[in-house]
Amino acid sequence: MYGGTCELTDKAWGRIEPLLPPVESGGRRWRDHRQVINAILWKLRTGAPWRDLPERYGPWKTAHERLRIWTADGTWERILDEVIVKDDSIGNVEWTFSVDSSSVRAHQHSAGARKKGAAPPNGSKTFAVDGEALGRSRGGLTSKIHLAVDGRGLPMSVILTPGQAGDNPHLLPLLDQVAVGRAGPGRPRTHPHRVLADKAYSHPSTRAAMRARGIAFTSPQRSDQISRRKAKGSRGGRPPAFDPQHYAGRNVVERCFNRLKQFRALATRYAKRVAYYRSEIIIAAIVLWLRADLQDTA
Repeated sequence: MYGGTCELTDKAWGRIEPLLPPVESGGRRWRDHRQVINAILWKLRTGAPWRDLPERYGPWKTAHERLRIWTADGTWERILDEVIVKDDSIGNVEWTFSVDSSSVRAHQHSAGARKKGAAPPNGSKTFAVDGEALGRSRGGLTSKIHLAVDGRGLPMSVILTPGQAGDNPHLLPLLDQVAVGRAGPGRPRTHPHRVLADKAYSHPSTRAAMRARGIAFTSPQRSDQISRRKAKGSRGGRPPAFDPQHYAGRNVVERCFNRLKQFRALATRYAKRVAYYRSEIIIAAIVLWLRADLQDTA
């Protein structure tokens, strides 16, 4: 999608440009959108402070303000949704999902945000469970990224929580965020064929919820669950179905985390506001989707 300078290629820009607000708005002309997005990409890739932004990208305050405005009005999410809809319309989205989480160490600069943060963008999906999604543990100040990806390892939904939050309670909220619109008439698609998850998501209530939604669920049982079932004898019932061949495909979510954390601003959280950190993840997800799309059309 971009070269060593972290800048948009002409093809990638051609996909993004129609989805952005007009350059002239409210009687004033904004600084070139492409230059500003390249500035944000440079910041994500390097993890450097805004004030270190190279002069070729213009004033750092302009790039930061554009990130703030487009976070507030949901522009980043709309771009990601449009990119996914296009891929789904030509059959590229693979509706076998993998889910997992990854903890991110928060830099000391990410702490100290005011208790009363900005409200979520109008119409935005829930992006945090507790305040600014920061928690303390023996690892220090951390946030946790909960991620659902399609069969190619491309992001479909994301939730941020404090680092000590458990994985299983956020599986259904992750799936509830998925709503891929149709290129033509019809309701958005919300349900994958199958969900692959590790033992952290293996719970009877989760399996029951998946059955109720008509979604195949592949997750190995934990050893304590196996022991309790066997202790009940015939009353314990049969073990849940588990297909190791399907489960082998779960590693795509791990590979997605590896690609996302190539952006240094994501591998370590510097943003104080969870809304901005989530937007940075969404922007990185847009990069991954566009990169895959441009490779498919090459």
